[in-house]
Amino acid sequence: MATVAAPARSDASSMWHGLPVRPPRRVWLLVGGLLAMVVCAGAFALAYLGADARVAALAVDRPLAAGQTVTAQDIRVVRLVPDPGVDLVPAGDASQVVGRTVTVPLAVGTLLARSQLGPAGWPPPGEAVAAVPVKPGRLPAGLTEGSRVLVVRVAPDTPVEPGPPPEAPAAPVPATVVQVVEAVDGSGTSLVSLLLDQDDAVAVAGAAGDLALVLAGG
Repeated sequence: MATVAAPARSDASSMWHGLPVRPPRRVWLLVGGLLAMVVCAGAFALAYLGADARVAALAVDRPLAAGQTVTAQDIRVVRLVPDPGVDLVPAGDASQVVGRTVTVPLAVGTLLARSQLGPAGWPPPGEAVAAVPVKPGRLPAGLTEGSRVLVVRVAPDTPVEPGPPPEAPAAPVPATVVQVVEAVDGSGTSLVSLLLDQDDAVAVAGAAGDLALVLAGG
């Protein structure tokens, strides 16, 4: 008896065997979304960095008295948008600041300027510091270390014997307040240390009569 071979059945799975399997559409959407996020983040970072006009400058981190030598612990770096009219000291110049003296008292947070720095010595060449007593009522309100003042000679209150006519009052002398010690005696007299021209310092220290201080602008 002859054997009849059964017809071959078509297998649908064999038709697709070996063809690449395409990932689901959702996977491509997810990958595209992630790429878009990365591109947007990069663009935002570049735009932010390009728009940041701040610079690194030096500021005072501890109170400094006039004539004090600056150390590395006295200054810190701050970032700010510079004003063309402000003489800032770049953070990169910190090594040039350490070891120098400040010419005026500086409070914490003050932006350091080159005009506030003097040589490694005190007082600066050609200037001197004189301590003068100032009676009550002749010390202006708001006077602090670093204030600009005019030193005015006041005629004595006590009458003088008849004699030659008094000399014309001397012109006011500009000075910078270095220190104020209030009420050093029972009468309320204050002792004010002033930085001024060396010749003016000698004249003020040896002036006859009383002295008054006038707060000056600038």
